[in-house]
Amino acid sequence: MNSPSVQLASDLIRIESVTPNDNGCQPLLEQRLKPLGFQCEYMVFEDVSNLWARHGTEEPLFVFAGHTDVVPTGPLDKWTHPPFSGHIQDGMLHGRGAADMKGGIACFVVACENFMRNYPEYKGSIALLITSDEEGLAKWGTRAVVDELTARNESINYCLVGEPTSEKSCGDTIKIGRRGSLNLSLTVKGQQGHIAYPQLANNPIHALAPILFDLVKAKWDLGNQNFPPTSLQISNVMSGTGAANVIPGDARVLFNFRYSPETNEQEIKQRIDEILSRHECECTLEYISSAKPYFTQEDTLIEITSKAISDIIGTPPDIETGGGTSDGRFLAQMCNHVVELGPLNATIHQIDECVSTKDLDTLTKIYTKMLERVFCP
Repeated sequence: MNSPSVQLASDLIRIESVTPNDNGCQPLLEQRLKPLGFQCEYMVFEDVSNLWARHGTEEPLFVFAGHTDVVPTGPLDKWTHPPFSGHIQDGMLHGRGAADMKGGIACFVVACENFMRNYPEYKGSIALLITSDEEGLAKWGTRAVVDELTARNESINYCLVGEPTSEKSCGDTIKIGRRGSLNLSLTVKGQQGHIAYPQLANNPIHALAPILFDLVKAKWDLGNQNFPPTSLQISNVMSGTGAANVIPGDARVLFNFRYSPETNEQEIKQRIDEILSRHECECTLEYISSAKPYFTQEDTLIEITSKAISDIIGTPPDIETGGGTSDGRFLAQMCNHVVELGPLNATIHQIDECVSTKDLDTLTKIYTKMLERVFCP
């Protein structure tokens, strides 16, 4: 027989909720939360559904934050088990969202059930903030809910984001911040022409190559004790007509900065302008900021999380700030205590995404222990 966490995770996976379509996941969660006394409110912005479920009115308020939307499956014939079957076999739960992050959300709910059964008169409040816009634009999900809560003068004391942070074993790693992310598109203009008559053309690739060299070799910062140095990575280079005998008219490159708090967007832009000024070329730049860095400097929730993990698995976690972006960046705008902890990230966004059923039970115990340490120290 499956545990409550595993069964709920399987039920959620069977709902095809490709971003930004929740498709009924949040009503399923409401069915579990309402009997516990949670007041459930749907905040709908554009085509995004968000569930704000709160139990209690007193402080402190502890929030579990997560997302029901998942990335597309990719080729269905490549999956060993159908991606929305929630198939359980040999101790593994299979399906899109198993680790990222329907498994974590199921553990949220069951942890609340366990805690409230044992501590019905606890002092404080517990809430779940569940969005369907984390894997997509991330514009009308957690970001919009945070804006709404802030406008209401509501505050969050502690927030646990259930992103899959574990590396080799459940609970071995927590995140206490994330780097910023800045996307850039650089287009160098040239003059198209016959490749045999270069004197009648202007090859933009030749102009782009030394620019890229200077950008890649640049040292943007040294990072700090909590963040690695800022990193630039080129993701795409586009040019040419497809013909081997044509000098292209322009060349375009896409690149991304994952930057530490030691550097900000304006400083990056200034450095890029300085590098471009060394080269004689006609070019245009487009910037898209997708995330600013955040960092939890307050120790309280970090200690609570670390001790809860030690209570359950016997060893404290590694504390990191690496990886991609998360909704923690929005929650940090109204909460000084944001920590991320979830299942193994080994298969997230991959074909045959899966999670250990044992790990889901372990994670539920950790989340329950966290609630005990917050409200019953």
